[in-house]
Formats: sequence, structure tokens, C-alpha cells
Amino acid sequence: MSSTPHKPTLIVIVGPTASGKTGLAIDLASYFRTEIISADSRQFYHEIPIGTAAPTPEQLVKVRHHFVGQRSILEDYNVSRFEKEVLELLAEKFEEKEVMVMVGGSGLYINAVCKGIDDLPDPEPALREELNAIFQQKGISALQELLKQLDPEYFEQVDQNNPKRLLRALEVCRQTGKKYSDLRLDKPIERNFNILKIGLEVDRKLLVQRINQRTDKMLQQGWLEEAKTVFPYHHLNALNTVGFKELFMYLDGEWTLEQAIEKIKINTRRYAKRQMTWFRKDPDIHWFSPDDKEGILTFIDEIEED
Repeated sequence: MSSTPHKPTLIVIVGPTASGKTGLAIDLASYFRTEIISADSRQFYHEIPIGTAAPTPEQLVKVRHHFVGQRSILEDYNVSRFEKEVLELLAEKFEEKEVMVMVGGSGLYINAVCKGIDDLPDPEPALREELNAIFQQKGISALQELLKQLDPEYFEQVDQNNPKRLLRALEVCRQTGKKYSDLRLDKPIERNFNILKIGLEVDRKLLVQRINQRTDKMLQQGWLEEAKTVFPYHHLNALNTVGFKELFMYLDGEWTLEQAIEKIKINTRRYAKRQMTWFRKDPDIHWFSPDDKEGILTFIDEIEED
């Protein structure tokens, strides 16, 4: 690391699920004697550490983590609050540290910290309930049709099979009377720290193997029992995620356990593919193999010395 005065650096580690992001983050944080911010939108919740592959107690002791298990699934939490809280934390930590590490697979949350997020209104509870009722009663096609009418421009850009994105856009359109696409930021907000993005790329066959092995390991660790404890709250958005949705189908009697496990593996692979599609669009990400830790450290040190 250079001793020349310069802006502090946020190292951001991204990549698909099961690519080894947590291990690399701990190695880098140990090397730079710093701390880790989780940008995994499901690891925030303390009730579901197994099902979200949260850092283990041993890993949490080794390096201090922020935004891991600090909230309840019963709390209403969103990306705007995450951005605000992370920036406040970074302002504090950068008083004494040159480097902080952020790691996660939630592209929206990472973008919020790196580029800023639109200053959009929080949804009115009654409106959220109304739109959720439409979704539950009429399905995702009803949300697609509504958004197509209210904001055809954003409808063409959004992942049309992601109900969370559709619902958020509809909330804004209905609440403000304006198009969601017109209210979104056109350019990133400049931060007062450097941002260095490291992407982990894994061969597809190897990633499938890692996903399958991790799923089996999580089940051995008690994932099903964890799912049973939160099953009464399965309607909450915090649990609307790959893995829990499939286990809930088993607990509801819709599938056998074997069917649920197979679906978890299939849908996790699909999720990993969507993650890579998102991250591939970012030209600022420098891609490495998860095994090339020496190359990653050399690259970071060279950047820091410039």
C-alpha cells in the first residue's frame, strides 16, 4: 500500500452465489486489517443464517462483519436505508482505515452504495397491500399489464418475471402519478472514496457442482429446521427468496422433500445466471478466478500504489 495521501478505497467483491465471495472477503479484510460490509440482502436477517449461507460464527469472529444478522425478517428494510446506513458507516470507518471491503451478490444493493439510488418515496402501506393482493389473486401477469400501461419504457427494461421489481415500480407510479422511468437517476453520484470492483468468475460446470454441494451441506446443517421456524411468516418479502420458497412448498404439502431439494438446485443455478448477467453489464468489474487470490492481491496493491 502506498503511503502517499489519497482517498480511501472500498473494495467490492461480486459474483454468483457459491463462487467463494465470503472466503475471499475474509482473506482481503485480514490482509488489509479492515472490516467487511455484507451486501447480501438476505444475510441481514438473524433468523435465517443457514438458508442465506451467512458467514459462520468462526468467520464472524475472525473479521468484523457489518449488516449480517442485524435485523429481523419482521422489520421493513429496503435498499434506500441500506445505502444511507452504509455511507454513514464508511464515513466513520474511513477516519481510521484506508480500505473497507464490501461483498455480496445483490447487484441493486451494491449499485446503491457505489452509484447512488433514486430518491423515491417509501410506499404507502395501503397501496402496497392493494398491489400485493392483485399479485396474489391474479398473478404476475396482472402486474406486468399494469406496469405496461403506466410506464411502458420501464416495462421494456425491467426483469418482467421479478414481482419485487414490478411491485416497486407500480408503487412509485401510483403514488407519485409519474413514470418510474422518469424518476430514476440518469448518472451516478460521485463518492468521496475510490471504488475497486473484483468479480469472481467460475466455470459453469464447476459452479453447478459447488451449488449442489453447498445446498446439500446447508440441509445437513439444519436448513429445513430453520425453514420450519419461519414458515408462519412465509408471506413476508424477506423470505421470498430461492431456497425458502421451495422448502415452503414442501412444508405446505405441495412437493416432496426430494422435489423441493431438486428445485432449489435448479433455481439457484438460474439465480446465479441472472447475477452474472447483471454484473457482466458493469465495465468497472475486474474479473478473476476465485482461486487466484495472489493475483487479486497483486492487482489491488498495484492499483493502490498508482
